[in-house]
Amino acid sequence: MEPRYITTSLTRIADLEQVPFTVEPCPREQWSEGDYTAVRVSGAPTDLYRLETCSGRRVDVMPGDYAISALGTRAATLEGAGTWREVGKDNVMHSLTGAGLLGKMTSASRMLPRFMTVDYIGHIVRNGARLNMKDFVSPVEDAVLAVPVILLVGTSMSAGKTSTGRLIIHELKRCGLRVGGAKFTGAARYHDILSFADAGADHILDFVDVGLPSTVVSPNDFRHSMQQMIARVAALDIDVLVAEAGASPLEPYNGAVAVEMLLPCVKFTVLCAFDPYSVVGVMKAFGLQPDLVAGPAAATAAAVDLVSALTGLPALDNLDPDAGEPMQQHLRKAIPELFSR
Repeated sequence: MEPRYITTSLTRIADLEQVPFTVEPCPREQWSEGDYTAVRVSGAPTDLYRLETCSGRRVDVMPGDYAISALGTRAATLEGAGTWREVGKDNVMHSLTGAGLLGKMTSASRMLPRFMTVDYIGHIVRNGARLNMKDFVSPVEDAVLAVPVILLVGTSMSAGKTSTGRLIIHELKRCGLRVGGAKFTGAARYHDILSFADAGADHILDFVDVGLPSTVVSPNDFRHSMQQMIARVAALDIDVLVAEAGASPLEPYNGAVAVEMLLPCVKFTVLCAFDPYSVVGVMKAFGLQPDLVAGPAAATAAAVDLVSALTGLPALDNLDPDAGEPMQQHLRKAIPELFSR
């Protein structure tokens, strides 16, 4: 009997639920970043035994369940790091993210439950060829971005970038603007970019749309993929782009390349940080001059005062129920031409 496969959100660009395929084991030396593979869930379940599906919904899984996802690499500072390149002869892997990014966990935070263990079954094959995420991406011609960009960067993962982006999108929509939301770097998780749509973004895009399971790839490879993302955004009917550059620009997710390529259009930059001192660290290490600080570094009046004392920058608690109006005022001051249309 053919097993029932859970298709993760990394397969949302593919046609695996519509067009037949076979599952065939492939020698380890033939594996590549972004290859679609079938796995079987194993080990004792923890709270991390969940997978994000193509709709963005997270489903609980049990040992013995089958799933299809993609090989990739993660280098998260607060949760875990791993890569498919470290998979051993036993073919045991882990789900490195909730989206089912597949690889061998090499380092995990002891603050988290044990990551989901899976056993490699085989590659997804069609007409004798292994299927890769990039097989489902149609190249587009290079294009220049011509709309203003509101850039979100962080001192690390989980520093408040996505929640700040949602607030900004909400305020831009209140002003009647057509808004695009993009996450250019990171490790795949559909929920993040879907939350931009929930906040009102007219169009959303992330690196999965150009065939990357994560952006821990060579700078040259990422630069090409970044140009493809920019070209796709340039074709959208939008007035402004809210762009998230994943974790901090200094991590191996190619955030520095993303910022460099977006910089000509950036009109307003928000640095999301855990604490005021980390704001100083990123500003010095990356040479970044943000317009506003948000995230936990602005959670209290004392934190806001310390940010001001250390950097001279304004800070805003993006989780404050009344944060919308001051955020809109910051945007109006920085990009007056956007609001005069």
